Amino acid sequence: MVVSPRLPSLSSLFSPAISRRPSSLLRCHHHRVRRPVCSTSFSAQSTVSETNGRVDTQTQNSNRVVDRAVTPRSQDFNAWYLDVIEQAELADYGPVRGTMVIRPYGYAIWEAIQDYLNVKFKETGHSNMYFPQFIPYSFIEKEASHVEGFSPELAVVTIGGGKELEEKLVVRPTSETIVNHMFTQWIHSYRDLPLMVNQVRLFVTSTATHFNCHLKKLWINLWSYITSNLIQWANVTRWEMRTKPFVRTLEFLWQEGHTAHATPEEAEKEAIQMIDVYTKFAYEQTAIPVIAGRKSKVETFAGAVRTYTIEGMMGDRKALQAGTSHNLGQNFSRAFQTQFTDESGQRQHVWQTSWAVSTRFVGGIIMTHGDDTGLMLPPKIAPIQVVITPIWKKDDDREGVLNAASSVKEALQTAGIRVKLDDSDQRTPGWKFNFWEMKGVPLRIEIGPRDVSSQTVVICRRDVPGKQGKVFGISMEPSILEAHIKDKLDEIQSSLLEKAKSFRDCNIVDVSSYDELKVAISQGKWARGPWSASDEDELKVKEETGATIRCFPFEQPQDIKTCLMTGNPAEEVAIFAKCIKCVDAFSFFPYTYRYRDIVRDQWC
Repeated sequence: MVVSPRLPSLSSLFSPAISRRPSSLLRCHHHRVRRPVCSTSFSAQSTVSETNGRVDTQTQNSNRVVDRAVTPRSQDFNAWYLDVIEQAELADYGPVRGTMVIRPYGYAIWEAIQDYLNVKFKETGHSNMYFPQFIPYSFIEKEASHVEGFSPELAVVTIGGGKELEEKLVVRPTSETIVNHMFTQWIHSYRDLPLMVNQVRLFVTSTATHFNCHLKKLWINLWSYITSNLIQWANVTRWEMRTKPFVRTLEFLWQEGHTAHATPEEAEKEAIQMIDVYTKFAYEQTAIPVIAGRKSKVETFAGAVRTYTIEGMMGDRKALQAGTSHNLGQNFSRAFQTQFTDESGQRQHVWQTSWAVSTRFVGGIIMTHGDDTGLMLPPKIAPIQVVITPIWKKDDDREGVLNAASSVKEALQTAGIRVKLDDSDQRTPGWKFNFWEMKGVPLRIEIGPRDVSSQTVVICRRDVPGKQGKVFGISMEPSILEAHIKDKLDEIQSSLLEKAKSFRDCNIVDVSSYDELKVAISQGKWARGPWSASDEDELKVKEETGATIRCFPFEQPQDIKTCLMTGNPAEEVAIFAKCIKCVDAFSFFPYTYRYRDIVRDQWC
């Protein structure tokens, strides 16, 4: 049995708009632009004029109009976001309210994130391991004794194997408690430090009455030596009241690192190192120009000495906290008595960090780069970098076109390019064009009978619509084609980053007074200005404008500053913005409930 303290009814876990939808990913009932994916405008006849006679010979039935409704971004950003997730086949809602089924294409993006970060983690000396999903309730109670007003909304298992459990079990909301429990058993001497962990996912099936949990299977790298740097890729469960696919769901996937050190300097160095890893990943792989910095005291993870963050500007100019790294000091080690004997023989509490990114990054990619056509993926993170669409008019041309397309596919695959050949007969070329554009594939190659005769191909860029993004007459010769494709993929990656940077910079306003800040926020922009005011002043800004301090950026101006709120000297500038409504990667950890009544609205 799973129970939740003060648990609301399931019907209230989603907003009314979501709960009214009986099936499939949310299709909001807004006025929409009906985008024909396979329509008369993409019929065999019209394709002739657009592709110099390279047409498909499908039946009239396959040319029927199929509407895929995508709400324009400028009209309703949230509805557009949900439409893209549905039509690009990234995810769908699970049978349990608040859960999400990540479809193969969406999961492939998450795998690309894992592949990159796993390499970077191991380059910095970390290894993967796994901690159990079920945590003794006494661990939570132990921690609650140190936190006034601790009252987490957790999923709790009370029955297993048909019998009442001697001790209730919490379904993992995050792993600090169990990590510290194990650290106390593994850490004894300064020789056992540093100890750093990252958790990987385990396949679990519980036979508990009324509780079955089936998690995805992933290879597990076992913890091998106490001085290894260790990491966990895992799923966590948080009983969310409102959900948004990839941004906030009852269960989501993440990577969480936990480290223990002998000195505060080592812990601080680790926290900074990991936010730098996340920053580099955001820029180089996802083309999201995040701003890295330190959270304010109000926004700092409760239980941490300092919290570092990367903040991305989404297409609606809202801020998305894409990753965090926390210097935890000795708060958790004191709660769990995680100690070591130093070189002088004295017992000391360890210094700790924790850091994480999640499938929220997938949502960030959608909201940063997508357009009214659908998803737009940076090539380095795209599951499919190139799609090949063969086009023929006569049956006699079919074999030659498909053979040429297969040869091109083989050549590109050999060159390490992720390529898909769409040789299905059930859809017209026009339908395929729109389908793969919706899924955000960076490049499309078209091959028709005339292209076979001239041994050339047509290449189309997803990020440049229409004829401007189309190049004719590119040679099929493998070395030439491979070089051209790789150059274009690099161009697209750079172009998406530069476009996002330009959008971000055009929407950040430097302010020197509170009135200027309020104007900037009312215009939907980010406000950047000197700040040394109190926590109460920060909460006042939130109450009056809806904006929070996203961070104090690492990159700071060197001139003398005056606080925009008080007029007192200020050593730093802060960035204020409204945020995507979501929950911080670590925000449901028990310590946050000390401040829940004050800053719950700031959790994002």
